[in-house]
Amino acid sequence: MNLSKDRLWTNPFILLMVGNLFVFMSFQMLIPTLPPYIKSLGASGLEIGLVTALFSIGAVVIRPFIGFMLEYRSRKPLVIIGVVSLLLITLLYPLSKIVFVFLLFRLIHGLAWGWSTTVNGTAAVDVIPNSRLGEGMGYYGLSITLGMIIAPSLGIYLYHVTSFFNLILISAMLGFISILLLWIVKYNTPKTVELTNKEDLKFSYWGSLIEKSSWFPAFITFLASFGYGAVVTFIVIFGEERHIESIFLFYLLNAIMASVSRPIAGRWFDLHGPIGIVVTCLVLSFSGLWVLSLAHSNLMIAISGALFGIGFGCLIPTLQSWALQLTPDNKRGVTNGMIFSSIDFGIGLSGLVFGLLAQFFNIGSIFQISSFFILLATCFILLYGRRKIEASKERLSA
Repeated sequence: MNLSKDRLWTNPFILLMVGNLFVFMSFQMLIPTLPPYIKSLGASGLEIGLVTALFSIGAVVIRPFIGFMLEYRSRKPLVIIGVVSLLLITLLYPLSKIVFVFLLFRLIHGLAWGWSTTVNGTAAVDVIPNSRLGEGMGYYGLSITLGMIIAPSLGIYLYHVTSFFNLILISAMLGFISILLLWIVKYNTPKTVELTNKEDLKFSYWGSLIEKSSWFPAFITFLASFGYGAVVTFIVIFGEERHIESIFLFYLLNAIMASVSRPIAGRWFDLHGPIGIVVTCLVLSFSGLWVLSLAHSNLMIAISGALFGIGFGCLIPTLQSWALQLTPDNKRGVTNGMIFSSIDFGIGLSGLVFGLLAQFFNIGSIFQISSFFILLATCFILLYGRRKIEASKERLSA
């Protein structure tokens, strides 16, 4: 075995991982604070749900075009365009004193987010050895999870102690750091991509939205993200309703447990495959949602965050690694786009649906209802695993 070929911790990989962390920090610190901010502008429950839904629509709509571009374009220009766009749109938010304008900015922000996450994830896959794909994407996914978990805590804190303008300013500073880091990366564009001309390809929106070889992990990602979307949209409002002052503990414990468990989950995937680890993660995520729904104290919030940190924190990169493992090299951009679209569409649709249901149910009940989509994902995985076992037995007996 050529050890140098299997080296994971290269400078490009480290810079991409850290740069992506700052991208997600800059973005995710706004996620829990935008719903209460737009509520302060007089938004209805439906409009609060649209904060997430319109953003997700933008991200999902653009990703097939980006996936197609990744089949023939080099990586660096696409990465830089994405992160610069995110920074510029973030700076527009203080101008949004009208609900309609705010929602328009969210749609545009979704377009930039869909571009950036698809390109950055594909650039990371390009520098990871195939033999260490699960481990590599586990560590790269840690930058996503830490950003998704640490940044909301920071955002919630800043939202309560300072102005919305200062919150945006700090978010923009993190975005600027990500641009500097990603600018100096030495990217690795696959040979098959370098040798491909745009004229040789035929664009199909559906073909660039769905990669048939890896649709099943993306479907599970959608179901799990739909369940998680209720947390993203309503956890700050939930804390206010239950008079829980330290709601940030959910994100803090989430970050700690995700950091500890993610490398272990990545190696488990490389050694034993996806089924067992995915089922375990889904069960922990389901449990975390129920503990959260029943929480009236900081301790229960912390326990819920810890369960979610191990569960959902390991679930998404495992599903992404699984999908990429099933995908040809030149289609990895499409698969990455499909996975991130599954996340954004799941969270966005969840925000819209549960935004409507929030008019009839309390937030705790909303969390309980959303948990059954994670349970549904678990059932599909168990059925898939059973069919794989039966198919293997048939091949052996033939």
